[in-house]
Amino acid sequence: MTYKPVVLFLCIHNSGRSLAAKVLLDHYAQGRVEVRSAGSEPGNQLNPSVVAILKEQGLDPSREFPKPLTDEDARAADVVVTMGCGDTCPFYPGKRYLDWELQDPAGLPIEQVRPIVADVDQRVRNLLAQLVPDSE
Repeated sequence: MTYKPVVLFLCIHNSGRSLAAKVLLDHYAQGRVEVRSAGSEPGNQLNPSVVAILKEQGLDPSREFPKPLTDEDARAADVVVTMGCGDTCPFYPGKRYLDWELQDPAGLPIEQVRPIVADVDQRVRNLLAQLVPDSE
C-alpha cells in the first residue's frame, strides 16, 4: 500500500478559501493525497462566488459544506494550511504548518473573487508538486 499524505486546509468559516483549496487539490491530486478542510467557526453556507468559479472550471463542489475543526482532522494531517485568517489550531509535533496570506472572499463580487481562487489554485499546484513530486 502506498502512503498518501494528508492535507488539512483551515479557515474561519470553511466556506471560501479552504473550500477552493480542498476541491482544487482533490482534483489535481487524483487520489494521491487525502484532502480535508475545516473551520474554527464554520459558516452556514458555501461562498456562492467561489462555488460558481469552481463550477466554471468544471469542478463539483456540491458535496462540500462548512465543517468544524476536529482534533481527529488535525492529528491525521501531515500538512496544515491556514488561509491567512489568524486561525488558531492545536500544535502537533511532526506536522508541517503553512499560512497562506489570502484575501477573504466573503461579500466580494465574483470579479474580485476570481484572482483569490486563481492564487489558491497556483498554491495548491505548488503544494502538490512538493508532496507528490511526480505530479507535474
